[in-house]
Order: sequence, then C-alpha cells, then structure tokens
Amino acid sequence: MDYRAVRQNMVENQIRPNRVTDAAVIAAMADVPREMFVPDDVAGIAYVDEAAPLGDGRYLMEPLLLARILQGAQISADDMVLSIGCGTGYAAAVLAKVAKAVVAVEVNNELAEKAGALMVELGIDNAVVIEDTLADGYAKQAPYDAIVFCGAVEEVPDAVLDQLAEGGRLVSVVAPAGQSGVAMGKAVVMQKFGAAVSSVELFDAGTPLLPGFSKEKAFEF
Repeated sequence: MDYRAVRQNMVENQIRPNRVTDAAVIAAMADVPREMFVPDDVAGIAYVDEAAPLGDGRYLMEPLLLARILQGAQISADDMVLSIGCGTGYAAAVLAKVAKAVVAVEVNNELAEKAGALMVELGIDNAVVIEDTLADGYAKQAPYDAIVFCGAVEEVPDAVLDQLAEGGRLVSVVAPAGQSGVAMGKAVVMQKFGAAVSSVELFDAGTPLLPGFSKEKAFEF
C-alpha cells in the first residue's frame, strides 16, 4: 500500500473539507506516518476516520477529531505542550511538528515503550514520553502553554488544570458520566487567566474514553 498517497487522501478528503484551516496542523498530519503507530493488522485502515485500536482497550483518536482538537488548542511554534494518554505517540508526533517541545504521558507500559521507540525511529527529538498516571499530568515540566487529551474524559482534574501557564489552553472531549466505549460529549477548550479558568464548547464529539478520569459520584441521601 502507498501510505503516502493514502495519507494525502486523508488530508484532502477528511481534514481540509471539515473546517480545519490551521496550516501547521495540516502539514504535520500530512507528514507523520500514522500507520507506524498502530498494530500491523490495523495498518491498512489507519487512515479511516475512526479511532484505531491499539489493544488493551486503548485507541488512537480519529484523524479528523485530532486535527480539530489541535486547531482548537491554537498551538504556536514556541509552545510547550503536554499530551495526556498518548498511547503509541501519534498525537505527540504530530504536536512535535507544530510546537517547540512536547511531554507525552502514558500509563500503559507497552504503549509508552512503543511511543518512545517511534520517536527515536522517526528522529523526533523535541518530544519525550513519560510513563505515569494520566490524571496527574506531569507537573515536573509545568507550566504548559497547551494541554491536549488524546481521548475522552468525564472530567478534567484540577491537578492537570493547575499545570497550565497563564493564558494556556487545555482541549479535551468531555463526556457525561456513565458511558463506555466510544463516549459522546463535547470538545471543550479551557483557558487559564490568573485563578480563573474559562470553558468554551467547540463542537460535538465522540471518542473512546481514557482510563482514570471517571467523575466522582456525589453523595446522595
């Protein structure tokens, strides 16, 4: 299969026609070989606009959704970015071509090792993969100009919001509690100004949930 041609087809037929205008994001997604970030038996459908299974209940976010999420984060070439739930590192690799530096956090040992190996193989030297609990983010390198969740969550932990820089943007799909599999919710961008955090809904979105972000049930009599 000519993956370069398939990748260009993804850009021209999925991404560009669907309100993605950020030139840096488009160029990055046209360049990063998505087929390398999925198991061999899935490579042939890596560019279909669906979440790509990685095993153990984990997925790569759909290409179009990822493009729209990254566009919503308004990432510039000088930004320090945190990628949460990076899986095998596809989003981190795309971000590395848009931002100054990327810290990618992954809780699954096998996926984290695969992500790190792919960064080396592709010569990406401005992204580092950290194996750690997703809901903790990675405070050691904070603050971040942008934080991107690579899957849906029921809520964004305060511990992660605290890692945003002044004026920083956090983008995620936030889904109502109690769902499983592909969670339907809203893509949301949160922005930090002093002690206040604003939240704006960008668009409806559905994508598989990341582990460890279940909303705590409120106490009821």
